[in-house]
Amino acid sequence: MNSFFARKFVVQAVFIAIALILLIRLFYIQLVSDKYILSANNNVLRKVIIYPARGVILDRKEKILVQNEPVYDLMVIPHEVKQFDTLEFCKLLGLDKKGVDIRLKKAVVYSPFKSSIFEKQLSTQTYARFQERLFQFPGFFILNRTVRRYPDSTAAQFLGYIGEVNDRAIEKSNGFYHQGDYIGISGVESSYEELLRGQRGVQNVMVDAFQRPKGHYADGKYDTLAVSGERLISSLDKDLQKLGEQLMQNKVGSIVAIEPSTGEILAFVSSPGYDPNLMVGRQRGNNYMQFQNDPNKPMFIRPIQAEYPPGSIFKIINALVAQQFGLADSSTTYNCTGGYHYGGRGFMACTHVHGTLNLAQSIERSCNTYYGYTYNRMIDHAGMRPVEAYKRWRQAVANFGIGSKLNIDLPGERKGLLPTDQLYTKRWGNDTWGSGFNISLSIGQGELGITPLQMANVMAIVANRGFFYKPHLIKAIGEKKIVKEEYTKRNFAGIDAQYFNAVIEGMSGVVNKPNGTAIFSRINGIEMCGKTGTVQNPHGKNHSVFVAFAPRINPKIAIAVVVENAGFGATWSAPIASLLVEKYLTNTISRPKYYVDRLINANLLPIVPTKVNPFINPKLDSTKNIIGNKTKTKINTADE
Repeated sequence: MNSFFARKFVVQAVFIAIALILLIRLFYIQLVSDKYILSANNNVLRKVIIYPARGVILDRKEKILVQNEPVYDLMVIPHEVKQFDTLEFCKLLGLDKKGVDIRLKKAVVYSPFKSSIFEKQLSTQTYARFQERLFQFPGFFILNRTVRRYPDSTAAQFLGYIGEVNDRAIEKSNGFYHQGDYIGISGVESSYEELLRGQRGVQNVMVDAFQRPKGHYADGKYDTLAVSGERLISSLDKDLQKLGEQLMQNKVGSIVAIEPSTGEILAFVSSPGYDPNLMVGRQRGNNYMQFQNDPNKPMFIRPIQAEYPPGSIFKIINALVAQQFGLADSSTTYNCTGGYHYGGRGFMACTHVHGTLNLAQSIERSCNTYYGYTYNRMIDHAGMRPVEAYKRWRQAVANFGIGSKLNIDLPGERKGLLPTDQLYTKRWGNDTWGSGFNISLSIGQGELGITPLQMANVMAIVANRGFFYKPHLIKAIGEKKIVKEEYTKRNFAGIDAQYFNAVIEGMSGVVNKPNGTAIFSRINGIEMCGKTGTVQNPHGKNHSVFVAFAPRINPKIAIAVVVENAGFGATWSAPIASLLVEKYLTNTISRPKYYVDRLINANLLPIVPTKVNPFINPKLDSTKNIIGNKTKTKINTADE
């Protein structure tokens, strides 16, 4: 009996406890917390996402390269859509009924109860017309956004573009991105996305039966503010960039200019280019497909993705490496009789009979013979097996940033080509080969591939007498102008400073002495040191190449210019580089108008065959890995 009464009190206690919990919870919901009121009132509340202004991008002088302008997305919640005047709706938005039906079905598939984009990026005029009649179309509302605007239409491949996120990006973002959001797709917009995008805000807006806003719920107590993206100060000089693009119009190639003392990239030209404003707006998709089908590939980022045999500019590296190995010095001479004989029957031609030359003169006159002998000493007469000597030579070249990425702050960089000893061992069937089996490497031909960025960085190394700072395109971040620590560290190329003297003397002679190969690109009052190159191209005319730095003492700019299918380096690339150097150092151009007009007005675009796959253009080999002739016993080079 006692046990029965005990169980009775336990059951009563449990019921009383449950009742008290329910009463306390009800009291909290109704009188203490208004969270559930907000939930209950969802039928008269709308969560409006507030998109932050994307961070602006400035040039090194803080001139605007990219800014924002307002656009308006028309959103729809299918469950709330009622019957409406379809004809008037189509008239206001410039759509047809079929287009409206397709968009509504797509929204339903996404979610009947969640908002999704019905029509994106309405113009200000369309928005104004539609906003007045919005109450007639329940289930639809306007969401404010900003899109990019490029006031000078310049530096498209550097800046990149933004676009709507795909499913993969949404999944990788761990819930940050949602359908209809925008993300950086290429260029700086992509590599600095997390800084540029900012932080979204949310507003809880009360609406009436006609979906008209009636103020913020609880006076904005539950709203969150949007935080604008960080502004980026780029290293580009906008005026220099624009001049470079002007000089490269109707040409295929690249310009990269670097400040040697910092690694900041002053100009980053990829030609042909495109107007970045065409990658914004409702015609973006059509424009994108036109660019993709263009045989000149305007969206190919040549400064970091094109790989060329460097040609005669590579003689600078071989001259430095040979000195570091103790196999050459400033007084080392060789006699040029018009070419270099190797392997009993091989012959590497020179452009002239140069006679006896020392190291500086070999650079000044770009003598192939001199570098045939120099490479032979480094590989065949280094006091070790040629294959081991080649490994040592290859590592010394790699120290210049050749054959590996420089890790510039842009996506898509390629590392270039620096052949390994295994390649030649496999090709020749054993490892007893010597310099005669890859003698074209002595003058920058054969299996080498170097990007224009790497070429410019080599010039920065020479300008600094042995070291470089990591090349980069963004010099400072945010209002505090934060500089990444990795951009302040010196990277050494493994060459002692004294070995640069003879090379720089020769490079000065290239531009400033009567026998120099780039004498017609001399700048009055500025001692520019440079090297011309004419790169063999198995797919068409040779490529014109020029690298330089200036002034000789306390250099301010290092530059590389490549013009594809244009012939001699002295004819096209050297004058273009010369104008850019003068413009940067003096803010003016002293050369006569006809000199400048010849470069600007020249059309050097290759002729595209009429019956070709539009996605493959055999003339434009910057989009391929260029491998030189492997087995020819005669190498003909028109070096300059």
